[in-house]
Amino acid sequence: MTFKKTSMALIASALLATTLTAREQIKIVGSSTVYPFSSSVAEEFGATTKFPTPVVESTGTGGGMKLFCAGVDLNTPDITNASRRMKDKELKMCEENGVKDITEALIGFDGIAIAQSAKVAGFNVTKAQLALAVAEEVPSADGKTLIKNPYKKWSDIDASLPNREITVYGPPKSSGTRDSFEELVLQSVFEKMPVYTNLYKADEKANKKYKAYSVIRTDGAYVESGENDNLIVQKLTKNEAAIGIFGYSFLEENKDKVMGITIDSIAPTADTISTGKYPVARSMYFYIKNAHNKEVPALKEFTNLFMSEKMIGKDGILGEIGLITLDDKTREIARTKVMNNEKLTIEQLKH
Repeated sequence: MTFKKTSMALIASALLATTLTAREQIKIVGSSTVYPFSSSVAEEFGATTKFPTPVVESTGTGGGMKLFCAGVDLNTPDITNASRRMKDKELKMCEENGVKDITEALIGFDGIAIAQSAKVAGFNVTKAQLALAVAEEVPSADGKTLIKNPYKKWSDIDASLPNREITVYGPPKSSGTRDSFEELVLQSVFEKMPVYTNLYKADEKANKKYKAYSVIRTDGAYVESGENDNLIVQKLTKNEAAIGIFGYSFLEENKDKVMGITIDSIAPTADTISTGKYPVARSMYFYIKNAHNKEVPALKEFTNLFMSEKMIGKDGILGEIGLITLDDKTREIARTKVMNNEKLTIEQLKH
């Protein structure tokens, strides 16, 4: 019996040692949009420090939050990337699972590009027209009620639009890009239209959560295309009539294959996104599990590198692959939060 107990203790000790050694390598999950930025920092980190290159997985913002918030043991990720801000309910989920000390890192801006094949003529679409193209329900002809979306072609919405089938390759529900698109396009347009708001006033819960304003059609016009935005780029090269929804950085990287469609006559560019002129722009984040700072010695050094001028500064490496830089003051505030391991609170998320 003594021998068995001793053997089990040795095995447990060996496994623990292996786990701790393995966790010299940082684990990162989350947004497909932030993925190329995070991967670039990871490669730089592996090349310039004594630590191994971090593992970065593209799981989508929502999927990353679930993995990140699962607990604080070393089998869980140290960082999750996000193409939108963490939600109240996600922070609560983290806290319920013991992840009670998180730092938020704002790294820059990105626009949601509405793109098509570079081989065909582009067109301009208003934000309202874009919302009507993808919504599950749209106003009836008399504008008094909502009906199932009947639009098959862009010209069905407005005669000025192309006589092309509405085929939209976009992100799935687990994606932060999808969350941002629903908020910045559908909710932004429909919350100002009485035909939507009046019908849902009686349902306080639905109205509060804007469910009535952000349901995307499921009749085949909108095609969920996974978390890998490069797949959407590939699909656009094969289907020249279609449009795709993905982060601006992927548009920047594939200028030879795809082109951005103007929204409200404004093209997605670094300047229009950083100044807020482009109608569909959002902030990029990553979140740090501070409980891992001691057990994962590389973590603090990696997050400091990520927030450095070398990476997110005006002439930083990430700017070369599509990240839109924060202004000096905002960038310094964001960097200070990370340097000081500032704890994220529900109150901060509400502002």
